[in-house]
Amino acid sequence: MKLVRFLISREGFISVFCYTITAVFSFLSFAPLNLPFFVWLAPFGLFLVEKRNRGEWKKLIYHGFGFSILFYFVSFHWIYHMTTVFGGFDWYLAVPIFIGSAILLNFKFPVYLLLFSFLAKRLGKFFPVIASVSILFAEFFTPQVFPWYFGNVVAENQILAQNAEYASSYGLSAFLFFVSYYLFSFRKPKTFFRLLTNFLSKHKTFQKQFLFGGLSLVLVLVLFFGNGYYLFQKWSKVKPIAERDVLIIQPNAPLEFRDGRNPAEEIRNLMTRIDSMAERELKGNPVDLVVLPESGVPFFTTHDTEVTRYSRIYWHQFESLMAILSLRHGTNVFYNELDADLSTEALPGRISRRDVRMYNSSVVMNPNGERRNSYQKVFLLIFGEYMPFEWMYALSGQTGQFAPGTNLNLIPYYEPRKTAPTQTKDLHFEDTMTMGPIAVREYYSKEKVEEKQIGSFLPLICYEVIISEFVRKFEGDPDFIVNVTNDKWYGNSVESYQHHTLGRLRAIEFRKWIVRSTNSGTSVFTDHLGRNIDNDFTPIETTAVIRKKVQVIPGEMTFYRLYGNLLSYLYMGIVGLVFFFYAKRNP
Repeated sequence: MKLVRFLISREGFISVFCYTITAVFSFLSFAPLNLPFFVWLAPFGLFLVEKRNRGEWKKLIYHGFGFSILFYFVSFHWIYHMTTVFGGFDWYLAVPIFIGSAILLNFKFPVYLLLFSFLAKRLGKFFPVIASVSILFAEFFTPQVFPWYFGNVVAENQILAQNAEYASSYGLSAFLFFVSYYLFSFRKPKTFFRLLTNFLSKHKTFQKQFLFGGLSLVLVLVLFFGNGYYLFQKWSKVKPIAERDVLIIQPNAPLEFRDGRNPAEEIRNLMTRIDSMAERELKGNPVDLVVLPESGVPFFTTHDTEVTRYSRIYWHQFESLMAILSLRHGTNVFYNELDADLSTEALPGRISRRDVRMYNSSVVMNPNGERRNSYQKVFLLIFGEYMPFEWMYALSGQTGQFAPGTNLNLIPYYEPRKTAPTQTKDLHFEDTMTMGPIAVREYYSKEKVEEKQIGSFLPLICYEVIISEFVRKFEGDPDFIVNVTNDKWYGNSVESYQHHTLGRLRAIEFRKWIVRSTNSGTSVFTDHLGRNIDNDFTPIETTAVIRKKVQVIPGEMTFYRLYGNLLSYLYMGIVGLVFFFYAKRNP
């Protein structure tokens, strides 16, 4: 009842209006709408709520939860779809999960309000700096499954986005709140004129403060826009050392068969579809690499081992088709699969189901149709690939029980065949019913070429691409980044565009191209400046192909790759010390 009375009161109306400003303006600024003007106004709701409730800690916590829920509802409404479709929860379980995750995974809002209010009461000035350091702290030290930072919205501006090479999205968040608070201070015209009148008076103390504040704003704007422009020009002039012709096949594979479809028939149709799409695009026009998405062929593996056969995930026709694609067109094929091994506690000489560990894995097959290096997903998706507690698996039959991978090596790829095939008749998926992988390789034995590595790429599965601190743990200098994902769980929503935009900054941090291959859209190529090539996105929930020449940018360890979030830590540390000594001198 208290909540209802609050919501129908004047205070409640103003508060909900503030929540809405921040949620809606952030959403409008972000993909796929990309209306960057609104980003500078989005923090106004937070500023106004904090100002009206300064020092009232309990109220600020509740208001933080209000921002969390409405922000989630507007920008992350697809989480509910994921919980019901991906997790398989009924609506009466999905709703509390949605609200609970909104509060827990957007805890940055109450933390931000509390920290801002505390510093504002203690210091009484430096509000733009307080705003920037508070959001930096809140985004750094609160849990987030989908790291959706305000800096990602700022990065929709192509020039400002280049600063991510040094400051990542965290630094852009701090920049946004610094500038936005100045705009918030001048939200009323009469406030601006009053300040201007006071400045023109003979109050020297006020004149110094006004000049200091104005110069600080100009300096920060010049720093970010100037550095962004310099980096944009610098990297625009870099000449690639090579180009790789890459084809993405978007097969629109089914997720599950609860609607009564025949699984065997659907999988056969899928395999035939992949085969024909590759044939149509590559016949007489080969590429260096073919990329299939996460769950492009679900439920199976090409890894023929005792454990995978015991687990019934090895399917010889899957391996045969991947071999046919690589041998028929003389190219590398990178595809997603299940994989399995035994836990270290397994007893020797016997296999028990409880000892089997399943992996979300991606693997490359060389131009000779031979399975080579694989990568097992390290960051697993909660409620989709694992449950936080064992008892929760009984609530959702759709949730997998995957183990995280441990290998952070790059994936090598090899020189493609440069000559046309000599076979008069090519193999297709229907041939895999009578020909196993060994027979396929034997059939194309005359097409075999010397295995010669020509490069390597950094593999990422699904939302790993949006976790910048994780991506920089990979060692070595990749030619480009490959992100395979399956956004079909989220339906025809904005999630796929948001997912890509959150990961797009990795291209700038690493100064490498990103090849994004999705099961059902949106697949796209992004260059080392964070630009989506030709703005060419594949449509959602359809089959599609997209092909581009990916530039290999000369290897260079960027500042972010070397030092990570050092600048953000330094900023928080230095500002914290200044605030501490100022507060001691002015009790």
